Amino acid sequence: MDYSFLNEVRKYILPSPFGRGWGVGLLALGLLVSCTDDWDTHYDASTNDSGTLWQAIKADNSMKNFAHVLEATGYDVLLDGSQTYTVFAPTDVALSAAQADSLIAEYKKQEAAGTRTNDNTVVRQFLQNHIALFRHPVSSLTNDSIKLLNSKYALLTDKALAGTALKSTNALYNNGLLFAIDSQVTYFPNVFEYLGHDPELDSVYQFLNSYSIYEFNDAKSVPGGIVDGMTIYLDSVSDLHNSFLTKFGLINSEDSTYWMLCPTNSEWSRLVQEYEPYFNYPRAVSKRDSMVYASTRQAIIAGAFFNRTLNPDVAFQDSAVSTQAPSLKARQQLEQDYPYYTYFKPFAQGGIFYDTDDIVCSNGHVRKSSHWSISPYDTFAQTVKVEAENILYQDTIINAVDPVIVREVTSDNQFYGHISGNTYVELEPETATAQITATFRLPNMLSNMSYDIYGVFVPATAYNPLETKEITKPNIMRSTLYYSDQNGREAQQRFNKSITNDPAKVDTVLLVEAFSFPTCSYALNDATAKIAIRSVVTARQTSTNTHTFRIDCIIVKPHELSE
Repeated sequence: MDYSFLNEVRKYILPSPFGRGWGVGLLALGLLVSCTDDWDTHYDASTNDSGTLWQAIKADNSMKNFAHVLEATGYDVLLDGSQTYTVFAPTDVALSAAQADSLIAEYKKQEAAGTRTNDNTVVRQFLQNHIALFRHPVSSLTNDSIKLLNSKYALLTDKALAGTALKSTNALYNNGLLFAIDSQVTYFPNVFEYLGHDPELDSVYQFLNSYSIYEFNDAKSVPGGIVDGMTIYLDSVSDLHNSFLTKFGLINSEDSTYWMLCPTNSEWSRLVQEYEPYFNYPRAVSKRDSMVYASTRQAIIAGAFFNRTLNPDVAFQDSAVSTQAPSLKARQQLEQDYPYYTYFKPFAQGGIFYDTDDIVCSNGHVRKSSHWSISPYDTFAQTVKVEAENILYQDTIINAVDPVIVREVTSDNQFYGHISGNTYVELEPETATAQITATFRLPNMLSNMSYDIYGVFVPATAYNPLETKEITKPNIMRSTLYYSDQNGREAQQRFNKSITNDPAKVDTVLLVEAFSFPTCSYALNDATAKIAIRSVVTARQTSTNTHTFRIDCIIVKPHELSE
C-alpha cells in the first residue's frame, strides 16, 4: 500500500521543533477537548429508528458499492446485529464499483492465504476505518476524538471525520447511527504497522512480528447465541500481544506515543553480520541457534524505542532516552557510571536521528536510518562489575579461612565512598604459607569482544585504620581464565605475569589485557567464564608481601573503552 499520503496529513498534526520532523498527531494523542458533554441537548438525530444499520445501507441506492463490500466480508452480519455502532459509509462517489471489486478480491486473496480477519488489510484499513463502537452523534458543539474499530483515533466535528467531510449525519437506527461521506477516511498506520508496509524496513518488521500472538477477547467479541451449550460469536475479536514490544516499546498501541529508530534492510543485514560474532554460544546451550538469532537482532534494535512521554520536546533535543535506559536511581543503586541506552545530541550531526527519514504515524514517528549511529558500547557491550562479596559470583575459594570474611567500610573511614558498596571480602590464608586461589564467575560475556579485566584491591586500613602490620605489604598474584569452548568443554588460559598492587590505596589493577572469549554467556543463567586470582607469594616473601586478598570487585571492560 502506498503511504506517500502521509505528507498530506500534516495539516491535522502539530509542527515539531525538530526540523524535518512532524509532531505526533492530535488524533493519536486523543487530547482534543471534548465539547459534546451537552450532546443530549443538541443531538438532532433523525427520528427513523426502525431497522438496522445493514438494512439501511442495503436500501440506500447511493451506498451500493459499500454494501457490496460489507456483504462479501461478512460485515453485513455485524451491522445487522444488536451491538451498537456508528458507521461513516462511503457513497458510490467515494467508492466506485471497480474499487469495491478490487477490495473484495484482495480480501478473498488474503483470506485464502490464511490471514486472520483482523489482520486482513481490507478489514483493518478500510472497513474498520469507517466504523466506531457506540453512537457518536454530532452537533455544532462536537469536537471529539473518537476511537474507530481498528483502534485509530479520529477527530469528529459536525462537519468532518479526520478531515473527511460529512455529507449526512445522525441517521438513527436500532443498532446505531449512520453517516454518509463522499470520500474515504484516510487510513493512518501506527509505527508497527508502517514497518510492515515499507519494503525498506520489512527485515525489522519480520523480526518484531515473530513475537506476535493473538488471544481471544470475549469482551470485545459479539455473541450470536448459544449452540450446544457454547456461545457462538458473530464477530470474534482477538487482541494482538507481542512480548518483544511489551518489553521494549508499545509501538503497536494507538494509546501510546513512540518514536522508533529503524535501520533499512541493507543496514540491518550489515549490523547482523557485524553483531552475530558477539553471540557465539557453545553448541551445548539449549536452543543455541535460536539464541544466536534472537540475541543478535535484539542487540541491534533494543535501544531504538523512545517513549515520548519520557522524552519531552526540550529534553529530547539534548538527549534521547530509550525505553531500556535505567533511571538515575537505578544507576545509582547499581553504581553504574555510564548512562547506557541514552544518546546525546540526537539531532546534531553524528547523532542517532541525524539525516534520517522521518515518517509521521498515528502514534508517533518512524526515523528510517541507512547509516546506523547507535554504538554497541552505548547499549549491549557494557562494562561488567562483579562484586567479590556477592556469593552468586564466588565460584571456588581455595586455601582461605572459611567462611569468607565480608568487611564493611564505616563512614568515618578515609576510604568510605571509594569502595563499591563500601563492602569487600577479606580472604585470609588457612596457614601462614598457604597460597589462596579465589575464582569468580564472569556473567554476560560476549564472544569475540576484546576485554580488559581488572581487580580492585582494598588496603587493610579500610577496615582497621590502626592496622600497620600489613599496610606496606602488597599481594603478588597471577590470573587464569576459564571458559567454554565451542563444544561446551571447559578451557583455560594461564597468565604467567606476576602482578602486584599498592597496599596503601584502593588500587585498580589490570589482571588481563585484551582477551576475547571464543564463546559467549550473554543472558545465560550460568556464567561460563571465570577468573581465578591466585597468590604466588613464596615463604621467603611473606615478610614483605601478603597472601591475604582484600578484594572489592572484578571489572570486565571492553578493551576499546580502555584505550
